[in-house]
Amino acid sequence: MSTLEEKIKDIKARLEKAKDLRYKAELRLETLEREEQKILQELDELGVKPDQLQEEIKRLEREIDEDIAQVYALLPEELRR
Repeated sequence: MSTLEEKIKDIKARLEKAKDLRYKAELRLETLEREEQKILQELDELGVKPDQLQEEIKRLEREIDEDIAQVYALLPEELRR
């Protein structure tokens, strides 16, 4: 009989642990959903659609590279090395 009681106790403990993990996962999901909404709102404010994000990143990287090249070109020859 004690073996059966031990098994029931073990199952209850595992069930409580599973409930705790589920609760933590739900909290994490809520946090991630809020972060996603915040990011989407920021993108909207910047006028960038989520599906265009990679293209926008590449455009900005090209723009930065061009600006760096322009600044580098303005440096005196002896400072370019």
